[in-house]
Amino acid sequence: MRARVQMARTQNNLTPDAALEELLAGNQRFASNQLTSVEHDLVILKEHTADKQEPFAGVLACADSRVPVELVFDQTVGQIFVTRVAGNMVTPEIIASLEYGVAVLGIKVLLVLGHTGCGAVKAPMNCDTVPGQSSVMYKQLRPAVEKSGGNLDRAIELNAEHQAEWLRTASTVIRDAGKGGKLSADAGS
Repeated sequence: MRARVQMARTQNNLTPDAALEELLAGNQRFASNQLTSVEHDLVILKEHTADKQEPFAGVLACADSRVPVELVFDQTVGQIFVTRVAGNMVTPEIIASLEYGVAVLGIKVLLVLGHTGCGAVKAPMNCDTVPGQSSVMYKQLRPAVEKSGGNLDRAIELNAEHQAEWLRTASTVIRDAGKGGKLSADAGS
């Protein structure tokens, strides 16, 4: 149990490259059904994170309930600072949240995560209008959809890349942390 507590205390000492490698290794464990995060003592994790959080990574993910970010990267309580919105889109609120993760919490890697079968990306491929506020998403998703040649998987990948680039350019906090070697920012799907 002490090793688990120590890992949680030192996770913010990772370099940006090591933080990205941890996310990728966790995703490999998830894909091969060999999760280790389920072995952690939840009581100790809750106690350690009750007063403060020290995540090593930040993830902008789609709101889709089929993509549980912590499980996908085989991480547990307090290790990933997660923001979610349909289509993993950058909004002012998302930028502000992730800037907090970078500037205050000290995350080392920031990943924009696209996922297979994303309905938010698929919707603008199939129609021009939708009821209610859903059409607000189309403006940000349209560039990826138009460049995809009608291929949903490619549109999802392009959207993640577009959103990651937007984060890097729209936020001086994120851009400066990346240029200073304190943060690695990337897209994945």
